[in-house]
Amino acid sequence: MKVGDYVQRTAGLGNRLGKPLEAATKAGQITALRTFFKDCQEWEWLPRSFDPLRALAIPHSITALLGPDPRVIADEILAKLLWAGLNLEVADLPQAQAGHFYPFELVRAVTLTWLFSGQRSNEIARLRVGCIRWQHDGAPITGDSHQILARDSVCLLGVPPHKTGTAFSKPVDPILGQAIDAWQAVRPDQPKFTDRRTGEHVDLLFAIRARRVSTHYINNTVIPMLCRKAGVPAADVRGNITSHRTRSTIASQLYNAMEPMTLFELQAWLGHRSPQSTQYYAKITPNTLSKAYSEAG
Repeated sequence: MKVGDYVQRTAGLGNRLGKPLEAATKAGQITALRTFFKDCQEWEWLPRSFDPLRALAIPHSITALLGPDPRVIADEILAKLLWAGLNLEVADLPQAQAGHFYPFELVRAVTLTWLFSGQRSNEIARLRVGCIRWQHDGAPITGDSHQILARDSVCLLGVPPHKTGTAFSKPVDPILGQAIDAWQAVRPDQPKFTDRRTGEHVDLLFAIRARRVSTHYINNTVIPMLCRKAGVPAADVRGNITSHRTRSTIASQLYNAMEPMTLFELQAWLGHRSPQSTQYYAKITPNTLSKAYSEAG
């Protein structure tokens, strides 16, 4: 099974054409074929002359290669991207003949949400107005309150219903909350939009001129912009730098921190239904494993 087999269009495959498929891709294609024959038998399009679950089982040579392998971004590259996002300026924004397409406050809020929230790109695009809440000792406060020290306040981000669960709130860095508050302060009134997952009519946070920000905006515009400013390539040995790879990187950093999150705490922060899903995001580093081995005596 190789890249480009049994396809009509090979544009965009480049030098990957003819290379062996990865184990996960092979397993996915076999699973799709097995599901097709199973459905054909259930709908009585084909006689039940064989068992698809047995005849089209994934070979052990492939299942042995499957397992958690998050494509984390190298720490030094992510640090440069963080620096670029925190020092973003109006001159860094892509510009057309008519000027900047989005206001600077919106672009900065989207950028810092991608860098600090650890959420999927479609969840970021579906954030609602008022998704940021500030608390001090469990009591709500305003984001611009000068009576409470910033280090004593907690910034909570409200995540809408998503791929694997219902809406929930999670703590995030106050820098993210301040950027979103700055955008909300200048955001013009917009019509309500239909949430593509829930069907509700909601006030989307990232919307301007009666149009919502695309779910591809981060991958197609924000990441190339930050890579140019930081002077880093837009791809590494594991592939292109994408919004979802940052989610895996943040999860792995929280799992390998000096005082790390437990697997269940990380599961709640990412919004997963089961810890099995979280294992595909959190990768334990050799340093953390060596430290745990030494402390075990």
